[in-house]
Order: sequence, then structure tokens, then C-alpha cells
Amino acid sequence: MTPQSPDEPFSLFDDPELEAVFSRSSPADTLAAVLTEARVVLSEIDNPLDAELWGSDIVAALGSGSDPAEAIVPATERAGTPEAMATLLVLAAVASGSLRGAARAAADRLAAAGVSEPSWTEGLGAPTPGQCWCYGDTRGQLEAVTMSFWYGDQGHVVSVLLDRDQGGGIKNIWVGESADVLERTRRMSEIDPKVIFEMITQADARGRMDRAIAAGECPQLPEEVGSVASRRAILRARTALLKR
Repeated sequence: MTPQSPDEPFSLFDDPELEAVFSRSSPADTLAAVLTEARVVLSEIDNPLDAELWGSDIVAALGSGSDPAEAIVPATERAGTPEAMATLLVLAAVASGSLRGAARAAADRLAAAGVSEPSWTEGLGAPTPGQCWCYGDTRGQLEAVTMSFWYGDQGHVVSVLLDRDQGGGIKNIWVGESADVLERTRRMSEIDPKVIFEMITQADARGRMDRAIAAGECPQLPEEVGSVASRRAILRARTALLKR
């Protein structure tokens, strides 16, 4: 059983050459790569979700070998460009821990200095949570939990595949436009007796995500490894928005 996966925008982890550049770079080279990509990518972005997906890629690319806040935030702030401002705002929206706080503080200082923000940053990182649902196989081996979020009338979903044989850990993550994802999932459960479907509350979805994050990650296929790494930051940011 695999979940219905919404269409996804480009991910850094779909590009092995670009991923390799980030993985072997020094902090200075990583910063240069991030700001160079920001000039290209952010000029084409016109909505918060795409910006956050890019930011989630960057958080994954920064890795955990050194403190990412120390590695990138001060130098990004010194750049003082609109792209640097956008990068800091995106990191403040999707990152966690010291990186999130440092990026927010640096963006505030650039704003005070008169550096402009892109129009799409309004409401960045704060979509309204909506309906949540889950479905799985009757054997209880796999379960997909899907959460919807809304920027105004623009909806998107975060769907997480959990592997019960691996302690309920995270096997895969998809993010995309909500479109008819719920309706397709319902139809699938109606025609396939091996699929169990259930609408759940936001509090239930959050509890399941908290437990899954604590259980760890268990991707197996190469595409699963890339998706989990690329979407890890945005999953955690969205989970934090759900009601307890």
C-alpha cells in the first residue's frame, strides 16, 4: 500500500549534483550556494508554500554537522540584500531551534535597516490548519496521515507514511496542493476493502505526528530518503500548528 501523493514542486533532493555540492561544501561555500540559489529560486516564487518548500530543502542541505545558525545566519544578514532577507524569513518559518530564532532576529534587524520583503512573505509560516484524515492497510503495517492547511483560499496537504513494522517511524513525506486529495482517498477506500479510512481531529493528527517524529525515520527506497530529508523541516513546522 502506498498513499495518494500530491504533485510536488522541485526539490533540491531531486538533483543529485546540487545535493552533492551542499553535502561536501565548507560553511562559506554553502552560504554562497544558498544565496546564489536564492537569487534564482526566490525571484520565481510567488506564494508562501513554494518558499517554505525551498526553505525546507535548505535546512536539510545545511545538515547537522555544525550549528547552522552560526554557519549561515550572520553572513546572510551581512549580505543585506532582498534575497538575504527572503532567505532569513523562510528559515524563520520552517526551521527549528537556534536556527529559527537567529533567522527571525536577523530578519527583524534587516527590516529595521530598510531592506524590503517580498510580497509573498505575508502570513509566511502561519497557514490555518484544516481537516485531517488517515488511511492504512487492514494488516496494520502502513498508515498514511494527511493534514490540510490553508493560506486564504489556497490549500495544501502534508501527508506522512508511517511504517508500523518499524515502530511507527516516518517512511515518506509528501507536500502538495490539496485539490481533490481527500475525495480521491475516500474513493480509494470505498473500492479497496484492504484500505481503512478515517477522518481524525487536529489533536489526533498532532499526537500521531509527535509519536512518529519521536520514533524516528525509516525510509528505504532512494526516493523515500530524499523526500523525508527534503520535507522534514516543513513537517515539523506544520505539526506545531495543529491543535493539541
